[in-house]
Amino acid sequence: MNAADIRPVDPAGQTQSAADLFLIFVGANIVATTFQVGASLVPAFSLRTAMALIAAGSVAGSALVAALAPLGPRLRVPSVIAARPALGVTGAGLVAAVLYLSNFAWIAINNVIAGSACARAGAAWLGASAPSQTAWAIALGIAATFIVWRGPRAVARADRVAVPLMLAVGVALTVACIGAVRASGAAQPPPTGGMTWWRGLDVVVGYQVSWILMFADYSRYTRSARGSAVAVFVGLAATSVWMMPLGAIAARAAGSSDPGAMLEHLGLGGAGALLLALATLTTNFVNIYMSSLAWKSLMPRARDATVVWSIGLIGTALGAVPGVWLEQYSNFMVILGGLLIPVGGILIAHYYLQPVPINETFVAGLYDTGGPLRGVLLPGMAAWIAGAAAYFVAGSAGGTIPAFAVSVLVYWVGSRPDLNR
Repeated sequence: MNAADIRPVDPAGQTQSAADLFLIFVGANIVATTFQVGASLVPAFSLRTAMALIAAGSVAGSALVAALAPLGPRLRVPSVIAARPALGVTGAGLVAAVLYLSNFAWIAINNVIAGSACARAGAAWLGASAPSQTAWAIALGIAATFIVWRGPRAVARADRVAVPLMLAVGVALTVACIGAVRASGAAQPPPTGGMTWWRGLDVVVGYQVSWILMFADYSRYTRSARGSAVAVFVGLAATSVWMMPLGAIAARAAGSSDPGAMLEHLGLGGAGALLLALATLTTNFVNIYMSSLAWKSLMPRARDATVVWSIGLIGTALGAVPGVWLEQYSNFMVILGGLLIPVGGILIAHYYLQPVPINETFVAGLYDTGGPLRGVLLPGMAAWIAGAAAYFVAGSAGGTIPAFAVSVLVYWVGSRPDLNR
């Protein structure tokens, strides 16, 4: 697949199996940021409460993304194109802009987290001559961009090496965390608070729905709608329920949410650095791919190489200022949740509550930028604004459920012809 190809997939090209789609989401979600979500819940919550939040948020967020995954096989177009009937070409362009800009932050965060672990491991081996956290972050960012620029075959070869190693080191991390829990026993320090249960749920759900804007990007290459939904749900939920608790356990054991400090405390400095470095590469492949699709939907004539390198290098440059990303990580999840949960509600309302016949004429109309989808469609934009407002007004009381419910209701009411005559 071309990293910047926004055209419909030919039905004969839908040869990707549901198992392959599952592996794509597994590779994308076994990543430093998933681990860091669990760490961000500590010390606000006890481990038991953090585990409950992780389980509930992982299932809820994954279900929302998975509910939209069948649109990929049915429409055969990228997510930002599939959003046009609900939001309009310009409205979907705003979604693409959110995706494009947020992925700079994701690239930077991934590089910073892996850079922290690599720098600590390097210092243990090389002392003062070891590369700094910033140097590691920049090197990883350039490496990921170069591999994506080389094309799908280079990405596939890198994944074949990286994913098995990630799984092996992930198992070692799991064993180390179990040992940390057994060693601490009942001597866990009490939680200090600072975050309500509902706000903690927003953090977990916000992370899961950060994948919502790729609901069709990969599933469009799979023929089975049901298989796509199952693959996406299991791929996201299982990896989150695995990796997030490890982050919570490691942060509680180390007394710090710094990635390098957590892994060093668990005795996995080098192995942990390898895990986070490989995970950073594999997830940034996906981040650059999604941003490329978003940019090409806005600027179809942009050169592929220019798109890929600009995305990778800007994200890498942002990672050169590491402190702010980890300090504001949970706030970033909350902001993403407020922006993206309403989009999920709008698309579910459009495609499922008032389904339209999907055929070649419908798909062709998605690319008619001068037709009835031009500009912004008011029901969709009103629902997006109302859903986001409900999320942020709810504040610490929890915005996930209000944002979803309001966006679905406003869109359903605003787009029903029998109520708008």
